[in-house]
Amino acid sequence: MGRLRTAVRTLADLDLPPDELLTRLDDTVHRLTDEDADVFDQVPTVVGATCLYALYDPVSRRCTMARAGHPPPLIIDAQGRVTIADLPAGAPLGLGLGLVPFESVELELPEGSLLAFYSDGLVESRGDDFDVGTNRLGAALAQPGSSLVDLCSQVIEALPTQAHPDDVTLLLARTRAFEPAQVASWDLPNEPAAVPAARRLAARRLGDWGLEHLVTTVELIVSELVTNAIHYGDGPIHLRLIQHQVLTCEVSDTNTSHPRPRHPRTLDENGRGLFLVAQLSRRWGSRCATDGKIVWAEQDLPSSASAR
Repeated sequence: MGRLRTAVRTLADLDLPPDELLTRLDDTVHRLTDEDADVFDQVPTVVGATCLYALYDPVSRRCTMARAGHPPPLIIDAQGRVTIADLPAGAPLGLGLGLVPFESVELELPEGSLLAFYSDGLVESRGDDFDVGTNRLGAALAQPGSSLVDLCSQVIEALPTQAHPDDVTLLLARTRAFEPAQVASWDLPNEPAAVPAARRLAARRLGDWGLEHLVTTVELIVSELVTNAIHYGDGPIHLRLIQHQVLTCEVSDTNTSHPRPRHPRTLDENGRGLFLVAQLSRRWGSRCATDGKIVWAEQDLPSSASAR
């Protein structure tokens, strides 16, 4: 499990969609099983693990999830209504043989929704089936206004007194949404004139947010990312700035190829754009989108910089 946790963290840094992440994780489990069998000179042991992976976008309030044999999460809205996320089950990691693909499902969640992720040991016990356990869990969590800590205590108190044959795990998360004033976005034409226009738009919005000290850096990042989108894509371009714990700059285009930083030689005329973005950013990366990709870069805000 330790190796799987490391693999999940590594794959998460690649911003993969949940179904693709589970597919790669499943391949990793098979490979680790074969490697262990070779090391110990024995027949490969069948090893399985369940997993649920979710991504939440606080701008669109959409959550994308996929699971590999894991119980589906409960979703409790701000009024206390409980639903079970309708997700294709998928085979546990290491047991599916790659015959059935994992599937992602995208849900729009109202602000303040509670997501409950749990192990089957929490809802299954001797004499009680899965439905009885999930109904008990949902009733304990349907308490609008309660803190996450209090909700966890209520779940534990509602558990049957007999010993549980399996581990009990509960993870709660409450969704938040960004205010409209925290997000600025623009559609740009795929033409060279869009580059200076994007710089002006970004600089003006940073001024509105009182972030004038970031204008020069963000202008350079926007210029490089929009230029790359024009050079390698042929469709519309979208620029988005998000002000939260950090300032995020996103540029989306219709090209599905992900950027790869190069290490240009002294006399090379090209290849320095992403290297410059990496040097100017707190973090940067790219992720898949419905009709292309998104390249993003983060900048520290005064409060987050002082906290590091």
